[in-house]
Amino acid sequence: MTTVADHLHRSWGRIRGGDLGSLPAVLGLIVLCLLFGTARDTFFSALNFANLFTQSAQVVFIAMGLVFVLLLGEIDLSAGFASGVCGAVMAILLTEQGLPWYVAIPAALATGTLIGLVLGLLVAKVGIPSFVVTLAAFLGFQGILLVLLGGGKNISIRDDFVVALNNSNVPVGWSWVLAAGAVLAYGINQVLRLRARLVRGLPADPIGIVALRVGVLAALVLAATAVLTQERAVNSAINSLKGVPIVVPIMAAFLVLWSFVLGRTAYGRHVYAVGGNAEAARRAGIPVDRIRISVFVIGSFMAAVGGIMAVSRASSVDPNTGGSNILLYSVGAAVIGGTSLFGGKGRVLNAVVGGAVIAVIDNGMGLMGYSAGTKYIVTGLILLVAASVDALARRRAATAGAR
Repeated sequence: MTTVADHLHRSWGRIRGGDLGSLPAVLGLIVLCLLFGTARDTFFSALNFANLFTQSAQVVFIAMGLVFVLLLGEIDLSAGFASGVCGAVMAILLTEQGLPWYVAIPAALATGTLIGLVLGLLVAKVGIPSFVVTLAAFLGFQGILLVLLGGGKNISIRDDFVVALNNSNVPVGWSWVLAAGAVLAYGINQVLRLRARLVRGLPADPIGIVALRVGVLAALVLAATAVLTQERAVNSAINSLKGVPIVVPIMAAFLVLWSFVLGRTAYGRHVYAVGGNAEAARRAGIPVDRIRISVFVIGSFMAAVGGIMAVSRASSVDPNTGGSNILLYSVGAAVIGGTSLFGGKGRVLNAVVGGAVIAVIDNGMGLMGYSAGTKYIVTGLILLVAASVDALARRRAATAGAR
């Protein structure tokens, strides 16, 4: 087991070598929260804090899937409207066909999976660049969405389960149970990981660093739960509003699932290998085409999840669902969070951190009365800074490796 000093020295060395990860995004998020919190007291209110999760859900879920695509140095420009198509499929099955949610939601997810499979086959087997394929799909899905909605009508959703996904809250008692369970599970995972590395004679983080990680996560989760379990309703006598939003544990579940897939499975190692050097991966026996297809499947599947959450939040679907700035914000969330546009570097957590940055910008500037144009300008500048940091970090890493 290494010492704390050795661990900190290695971490500083990685940062100096260009491996910044989500550090710039986390620092930026802290600065933005302090700026908006100082300017508007309502920014730190329990109601606004809960709104940040529901507002960012669609972008975060789509960004999670885009992380897999970006890890291969590919791009999916169709993810936004793909989410709208999947949301429309669910809405039509619920309202016009009268099917229950447990049929409509899997159908929407299956639609997303099929979309990803088609895109992946065109990229991997036919050899069309992903930019061209997904740009064509971006245009095509707009038309499909209009056709599904009969030329532009709005379909309202009244299914209680679907509406609750991105509008309702977990009861207060269960909110605390979930928070405690999350901290406990993370702590057990860290201890088991430490023990496994020690048993195999591999370098392991010092126990102090492990304890610090668990402590920081516990502080963040419990503090967030304490805020979210406060009464947020303007008139609590009519309608009580407290508890962790249901979308939060759903988001956490997908974060854990995809983080495990990328970090703890052979498939995840293959994704990083193909993203780092596709030819070397092919010579090592990795099925490169299958990996390419699979990342588009995952990307479109998560776009479907984002579409379901968007329809749930609006309690309806219309031709603009998944359009407007959704795609740009989703790609921006993944990149701002630390996923490289050049492939081979990134984590699913990047999508969550980047999505938080975009949500805070949109929400905070809205509270301060800035126009939509100003929001776009600021978000675009931050995305440009993130891409610049990525490029400079790659250059720094290449320089350090050449020495």
